[in-house]
Amino acid sequence: MANETGLVDARLMAVLVCPVDKGALVERKKMSGLECSDCGRVYPVKDGIPVMLVDEASPPKKKREEKA
Repeated sequence: MANETGLVDARLMAVLVCPVDKGALVERKKMSGLECSDCGRVYPVKDGIPVMLVDEASPPKKKREEKA
């Protein structure tokens, strides 16, 4: 499902969001994954298929603020 210019097909990217916080995802070709713009988790892409499981994602880069 990957296309020539990206890791994941553009039609699929249009509907994918982070399963944790619903943040937008950005392709990171060097990491072969999709990074959440809110929490910083990177979800791997294997053979053009994004693995959107929290357990498979790298840990968040940013610490999320505690909600009161």
